[in-house]
Amino acid sequence: MEQTIVMAGGEKQGEKFMRRYVYDLDSADQSRWIRLRDTGTQVTLAVKEIEADTIDGTRETETIVGDFETTNQLLGRLGFTPKSYQENRRTSFLMQGVRLEIDQWPLIPPYLEIEADTEADVLNAAALLGYTPEDLTAENTIKIYRRYGHELNDLPELRFPQ
Repeated sequence: MEQTIVMAGGEKQGEKFMRRYVYDLDSADQSRWIRLRDTGTQVTLAVKEIEADTIDGTRETETIVGDFETTNQLLGRLGFTPKSYQENRRTSFLMQGVRLEIDQWPLIPPYLEIEADTEADVLNAAALLGYTPEDLTAENTIKIYRRYGHELNDLPELRFPQ
């Protein structure tokens, strides 16, 4: 996939090891949650909301915070307990203003995320890589894990083997 992206004009931006804590906003509503993520260069706090299984169906409100563990402690003081700790690796590319991310997570095969400001930009990038709209899915990570027989919300720790 990396070769395909580069041959289509993509430029590799780098690789990251990321870790995150995930917190329920409301345990009865799995479509909204808090994510505290450390990318190795930046720590962010976000509320993620899935509105629809479409290319533009997930809304994310995110801000940069100072420290991963301190923010986790602060959230704890506010009454939030992490429901899970997760790790993944990401290889990032930029192609005609579109962000391409090859994500690797424990227990499932790597997959490609295409992120852009418009659906047309996503579809154009996919076409440059040889994919049709029918080849694409707007599934979020929870549904991708489910596709491989794992319930992500039931995994309290998701780590790569040491």
